[in-house]
Amino acid sequence: MTSTRRTRGRPRDPEADEAIMKAALELFVERGLEGANVEQIAKRAGVAKVTVYRRWSSKEELLTQAIERARTLAPEADLWAGADAAASPADERLMDSWVRTFGDPRFRAVLAQLIGSSVTRPSLLATYREQYIEPRRRLIHAALERARRDGRVDADADLDTVIDMVVGAAMYRMLIDPDAPAAPDTTRAYLERVLRQVDRLLRRPDPPEGST
Repeated sequence: MTSTRRTRGRPRDPEADEAIMKAALELFVERGLEGANVEQIAKRAGVAKVTVYRRWSSKEELLTQAIERARTLAPEADLWAGADAAASPADERLMDSWVRTFGDPRFRAVLAQLIGSSVTRPSLLATYREQYIEPRRRLIHAALERARRDGRVDADADLDTVIDMVVGAAMYRMLIDPDAPAAPDTTRAYLERVLRQVDRLLRRPDPPEGST
């Protein structure tokens, strides 16, 4: 996994970092991957190009961090790390943050550009997947595995497919059905319906009546 470069000597200026990531995200949404070049990013952020290169080893690395910063989703590492994190696949811990993220027009635009750019420049999506998507997926998968070991999830449940189902439903709502209402109450109701269906798939079936 790649990591951001660290400067030697003077500490990094957090205000410059924020300005650069903000400029990168704006240009990515406005112009796509090709239009969001380092020269334009530096110009909009009001810094020198060398300031950008000292902080990030590539444009893709900068954009993945900027995209992640734009998310309104709370860190899954905190939400799934507890011993009881997998008590219910339809747990409310993530609902508020999901509603904010999936209903955020800015994140919808970012996601559309991220996926669209993968056709001709797959490196950005690959970097974002490696640095952010896969670690989240592993955390959720581990939580569901704990639930399976504890008997709360059917032993035959395909956990990878279940995760894909939830993510796929959200992606469809955000990208394929852009006219879908994005109001928090409507988004919450939709996600709750999806998670109820997932719950039904994951729950261990009750033994037949009269069985031992």
